[in-house]
Amino acid sequence: MSRIRGWAELLRLPALFTVPGDAFAGAAAASATPTSRTLLAIGSSLCLYDAGMALNDWADRAEDAVDRPHRPLPSGRIHPNAALAAACALTGAGLTLAARAGRPALAVAVPLAATVWAYDLHLKHTPAGPPAMAAARGLDLLLGAAATSGHTRKALSSAALLATHTLAVTAVSRQETRDGSPLAALAALATTGLLTRLLTRTASQHPPGRGQAATHALPVGPRATAADPALRLALGAAYAATVARPYLHATLNPSPPLTQRAVSSGIRATIPLQAALTARSGAGVSALFVAALAPLGRRFARKVSVT
Repeated sequence: MSRIRGWAELLRLPALFTVPGDAFAGAAAASATPTSRTLLAIGSSLCLYDAGMALNDWADRAEDAVDRPHRPLPSGRIHPNAALAAACALTGAGLTLAARAGRPALAVAVPLAATVWAYDLHLKHTPAGPPAMAAARGLDLLLGAAATSGHTRKALSSAALLATHTLAVTAVSRQETRDGSPLAALAALATTGLLTRLLTRTASQHPPGRGQAATHALPVGPRATAADPALRLALGAAYAATVARPYLHATLNPSPPLTQRAVSSGIRATIPLQAALTARSGAGVSALFVAALAPLGRRFARKVSVT
């Protein structure tokens, strides 16, 4: 059981609930109904995300031995070679699933995988770290758009908003093991306010014929409904409510416990943000499906930390 829990902690299993929404938001932004290729994109994203988690702990094993000796590698529950092997295997699986989703999806998955590896092995502790992580999250949304529709141009706006949130969370996370400056948390709080305003006040227009059934369409298609404005407002508010208070606390007292809580909340806030982006693109049913992942993530997070 200790070994199983060690793998759950290494791969940050509760954080996996933040991954499927990228593909649904990407498909919605591209004005496409989710298909079986969207599921392949989700599978690819899950593999690449966990590859990054395993590689992160492998690369940080010496640092974690000092700052977080309870982590799976420094505590001896998982061997470093096993974590590296898992990262390689998951990367290969992610690229294979992307290839099955089509050439456009693979064209996005390759730079996504390269960004994940570059971040964990080198960029994380440089000024380029937060932008690299933001780019990875934006590319993951574009992966869903490319797999579902074959193009990414329409999804660039949604990818930029998701990347902006990720940039803010990553900047805060850089000081979660030591007392630091309140500026990162304050900037993240301001970013949350800006994103919430954009999510609740801006509605994208979609072309006629939107929501028509595609081959092998899933039951959570992105047809817009009359409730979309209210849904965008509710999901935008849920996004802000998830993270605003922890960011404020970390601003007032940037201690490691409060900063770690802010980072955890920022990760969990990704789900209502994805749902709001999906609703913003007119995909009300898909947005509700994504939003339903949030309570599941919270439930698992009580047992396994997302950071």
